[in-house]
Amino acid sequence: MKICLLSDSHDNRRLLEHAVQDAKGRGAEVVLHCGDVVAPTTLRVLKKFELPVHVIHGNNTGDLFAMSKLSYEPDSVVRYHGQDATLHLGGRSIFLVHYPHYAAALALTGDYDLVCCGHDHKASVQRVDTVRGGVAHLLNPGTVGGVGAKPSYILIDLAEMTFDVREVPVEPGEACNTPPVTVHN
Repeated sequence: MKICLLSDSHDNRRLLEHAVQDAKGRGAEVVLHCGDVVAPTTLRVLKKFELPVHVIHGNNTGDLFAMSKLSYEPDSVVRYHGQDATLHLGGRSIFLVHYPHYAAALALTGDYDLVCCGHDHKASVQRVDTVRGGVAHLLNPGTVGGVGAKPSYILIDLAEMTFDVREVPVEPGEACNTPPVTVHN
């Protein structure tokens, strides 16, 4: 299973749409958003992709009532989880939280295969040795909204446990001018 991991869209519908379109074209079956959507209506651009979208809020929460309401619309692809979420996808345990320092602590527990965060707008992939003697991956997709950094997302392949940090194409179908960074387990 492939996943489009993104964060910090900050109402940039165009870049959010381009990132998910690119990820879907690469085989993504689900979208995970690690917060700072701001206006919940921003997520409406993702409806046409017909992929489930799991989202948490960040420190720029916007209208949480509207976010909850959006997730309960009959044809909504959005599943709003609040401030954090535990998901089980493709045989993996995944935790979403907005803040990197919380994510780093949770990765150490060994309770999750992947711990995903956002907030600082810095894309990163880290392998973490857990207190249980295993390995977790700490992922930050950077800012899909391009706030203070190039817009990026991570394409995750859960079967292969690879993580491609990808620059968001500015126009649909446009190739990125930098190659992705692929991290293997």
